[in-house]
Amino acid sequence: MAAALGTDLIRLQCYEGLDVSHALYEWDYPRQLLELRMLDAAQPLDRDSARRELYSEAFLIKRPLLQAIDPNRARPAVLLIDEIDRADEEFEGFLLELLAEFQITIPELGTVRAVEPPLVILTSNRTREVHDALKRRCLYQWIDYPSFDKELAIVRQRVPDAPAELAERVTALAQALRSEELYKVPGVSETIDWVAALVALDRETLDADAVDDTLGVVLKAKEDLEALRGRRAAELLDRVIARSVTRT
Repeated sequence: MAAALGTDLIRLQCYEGLDVSHALYEWDYPRQLLELRMLDAAQPLDRDSARRELYSEAFLIKRPLLQAIDPNRARPAVLLIDEIDRADEEFEGFLLELLAEFQITIPELGTVRAVEPPLVILTSNRTREVHDALKRRCLYQWIDYPSFDKELAIVRQRVPDAPAELAERVTALAQALRSEELYKVPGVSETIDWVAALVALDRETLDADAVDDTLGVVLKAKEDLEALRGRRAAELLDRVIARSVTRT
């Protein structure tokens, strides 16, 4: 989207314990201290003069949220707030207020307001439910797993040197695994990793031995590995190969 609009992509990766200083702004205290010593050595400064010198944009570290609403931007940015469900509820509340007005007040500088608001995209993996107040302010889009053809196209783009049969069988088996009762269902990224791992092992196709050897690339829970490794995985692979022959 940023490429299509010819603008910057600014990403904020959320995590537990994320606070305002890491998401919005903070002051560069070491540089401020050094500057204060230099100014004091050149000529004694009164308190107001020192404050004006030290609390300026030159010493302001702009984190992603402040970068996105920077009024000096030539054109609005695309702001990706990734995995908002991993942040604390308090941060979500702060974010709700910021995105409502696209402005913040920095006590030492005043109010910073976006001339044109950024295009904001929030993602969530539902590790916890996002508050309804935030959902109400969003256009909600549920992204399901892709179809076989679409996932195969993604794999071919991301691992272009993968043999055709290998890419097809791994993609089909990954899709089959998603219909199993698993603790952690594999996503598209695991499909890509699985193909890349098999390419690194010089595999031309996917057979039962290769599945057994590399199943830990796509399944990341001990219970899932124990349930699928061996006979069950071989059965799924046979079913995938049979469907592939029929499709061909």
